[in-house]
Amino acid sequence: MNFSEKDIKQIERKGLSLKKVEQQIALFENGLPFSNLVSEATIGNGILSLKPDEISYFSSLFDKTKGEKCILKFVPASGAATRMFSFLFEFLDEYSVRKESINSYINRHKSKDLSLFFIGIEKFPFFHIVQEHLQEKYPNFDSLSLNEQGLMFVQMMLDQDKLDYGNYPKGLLPFHLYKNQLVATAFGEHLYESALYSSDDESTKLHFTISEKHEHKFDEEFTRIEEKVELKTDSRFEISFSYQKESTDTIAVTPKNKPFRNDDGTLLFRPSGHGALIENLNDLEADIIFIKNIDNVVTYKYKEEVAKYKKVLAGILFEVQKQAFKYLDLLDNGDLSENQLIEIAEFLVNKMNVKISSEFEKYSLKYQIEYLTEKLNRPIRVCGMVKNEGEPGGGPFWVKDESGNISLQIVESAQINKKSKRQKEILKNATHFNPVDLVCGIKNHKGEKFDLRKFVDPKTAFITMKTKTGKDLKALELPGLWNGSMANWNTIFVEVPLITFNPVKTVNDLLKAPHQIK
Repeated sequence: MNFSEKDIKQIERKGLSLKKVEQQIALFENGLPFSNLVSEATIGNGILSLKPDEISYFSSLFDKTKGEKCILKFVPASGAATRMFSFLFEFLDEYSVRKESINSYINRHKSKDLSLFFIGIEKFPFFHIVQEHLQEKYPNFDSLSLNEQGLMFVQMMLDQDKLDYGNYPKGLLPFHLYKNQLVATAFGEHLYESALYSSDDESTKLHFTISEKHEHKFDEEFTRIEEKVELKTDSRFEISFSYQKESTDTIAVTPKNKPFRNDDGTLLFRPSGHGALIENLNDLEADIIFIKNIDNVVTYKYKEEVAKYKKVLAGILFEVQKQAFKYLDLLDNGDLSENQLIEIAEFLVNKMNVKISSEFEKYSLKYQIEYLTEKLNRPIRVCGMVKNEGEPGGGPFWVKDESGNISLQIVESAQINKKSKRQKEILKNATHFNPVDLVCGIKNHKGEKFDLRKFVDPKTAFITMKTKTGKDLKALELPGLWNGSMANWNTIFVEVPLITFNPVKTVNDLLKAPHQIK
């Protein structure tokens, strides 16, 4: 690939290397393999189902042990709310109040989303905010027809010169409405929730990955709610922010895999998806990190139940990690009996879902120790899994890699070869769904941080088709943060109840019970 001096300088300014860019182009040229599913992970086959006494035990274990750990919650929060309102943007583009009523538009387009929006309009947490702006801007608003009022309501929400909700960070939109018209954002709800499980004697620590241009808005929101949240939770908050690094951007190419160039001749680089955040995660100082998406929150009355299962996941991590560390200390000393080696191998199989080579017993003692150490000495993630209710997104599967190793992975449907009857059948039989509900142990038995970048499987990246100024291009997304970016972690999947999963993918999700106060 011939790059000019000017190209190379542009590449280096982004913190990338020429070699890295050439590797990215090679991925476009060679294509990326589909995941090789061996079977779906189910209860008893890769997913733990806990009895009530086990739930109590692990929750208590977390409460007893958490004082010994530095705990942090990590929340990817850089996304704008645009997609939440996609059907409303479509309505604004197409609807003419002079030509038809809103009802006839809904019937003509068979738009259930729009119908539900207008039926539930007064239950949205931002309803009174929009109404106040309308009354202020249009003194005759109440005398207008219902169709005019409906159109103007959506315009006030979304027009760039008005409230501009579509360009808001999702974390700062009004999500819940409490008594006395008190509005809570998703950002604020994460603070309330975190105080129930991730606080220590000194503070509750949270880290948000955000868009740099929105940092002042998050600072303003924290200033607005800080005193109130700290009084209610009896906790002090340490909030930190980071941005997706420019050096994680990926080069775009033409459909013929040549570097795509902007109109001014410069190379086009694009943000590479949430997989880029493995760099941000790797920079954090903590023993235990909870990971949860910005839009997966509930109103205060459900928070205790949600927090209980966070404690359960972390309690499982504490117990498994403690035993793994004991075994790693033994392996470091090197003087183990055959029975001890078998015990460690059984722990890996039964507690950590690690498949041991069928040749293990034939290995020399020295190699058995090296083999078990390599399998054990990895970051650990304990992931909540909910029953599949038809939500789009990733799920838990047993996957075989190119070296023949079988492991538990979270796989997106885009990574699965739908043309393969066998792969399609496994996907169809999947019973559970990944709600992005993780607890991660990122240090080894010596208390040293793992370099998380060393546990990524680069072959699990995604290639997507996009356009720029009307021209087709191919874009590369890095392996997803909880997908291929954690492919070589030790993984435990645990069934958790649906109440722990309440994402807001469209604005109408705010009408669901976990987001309503009454």
